[in-house]
Amino acid sequence: MSSLEVGSQTLPVTTGTMPFRGHETWYRVTGALDPDGAADGPAPLVVLHGGPGAAHNYTLAMTALAGDGRAVVHYDQLGCGLSTHLPDADPSFWTVELFVAELRALVVHLGIADRFHLLGQSWGGMLGPEVVLSDDSGILSLSICDSPASMPLWLQAANELRDELPADVQATLLAHEAAGTTDSAEYHAAEQVFYDRHVCRVVPNPPEVTASFDQIDAEPTVYHAMNGPSEFHVIGSLKEWSVVDRVAGIAVPTLVVAGAYDEAKPIVWQPFVDQIPDVRSHVFPESSHMPHVEEPEAFTEVVGTFLREHDHPTPEGRA
Repeated sequence: MSSLEVGSQTLPVTTGTMPFRGHETWYRVTGALDPDGAADGPAPLVVLHGGPGAAHNYTLAMTALAGDGRAVVHYDQLGCGLSTHLPDADPSFWTVELFVAELRALVVHLGIADRFHLLGQSWGGMLGPEVVLSDDSGILSLSICDSPASMPLWLQAANELRDELPADVQATLLAHEAAGTTDSAEYHAAEQVFYDRHVCRVVPNPPEVTASFDQIDAEPTVYHAMNGPSEFHVIGSLKEWSVVDRVAGIAVPTLVVAGAYDEAKPIVWQPFVDQIPDVRSHVFPESSHMPHVEEPEAFTEVVGTFLREHDHPTPEGRA
């Protein structure tokens, strides 16, 4: 066990692994899970990282949400980070259902399945609604951060933002995508122009953000199988993914957030706001795709307030 300074507090940090379908899922808990042995304190928060396959590192700023006494759970989804890597897995292995089942197994393993908040960032905010729609038992609230309700909407937004890039950058991207040379240094340099505008505007990126990007470069199996070579060149199994026609079935209180310069433009998350019965939204004015990194204090305030408001279910069973 180690510790972490969060505000004026020193919080315990524990790590471990969970067996899952013959493999291991790594997790980290900041703070104490149910420290008083009762369900009257702040409920734990489980963070679903993006990618797919980006690992937890770039979301570590969200440990600030443990400052009000709740435990914050990070984990690396199967196939990335400190969890089991499966570089030889058939692409069909990597499914939404796999990751829904992994999350459910984790909250059972940690003993929090009866009471927890769920937050998903980017791909994690696509996975979060799938978890809730599959089984919302024990989930007090859902936070969807910088995420699309469908991949076709995501691609529409990405193409609009690409059209705003310098002409030479656009030409470089198109040439390498057509040639299948998206692993070239020239492509990555052009890609970085988009990323600096719409993914993380803190340049150079903080070490934890760089760690997640480096992790994808070193182990791109899941990202390439489900997404593709870049944020805006999606050719993987998620290309046609959509939850638009199902989001009205989300019955837990939901917060939708994004950045004003986000690659997740309003068109991609508007279906959540339009159709989820109990929903609110917030746009961070100085952020792109990582408000938790770009405006960390504001992010902690907005999300933390929402979590506190829904720590305790109403008599009808919802927070």
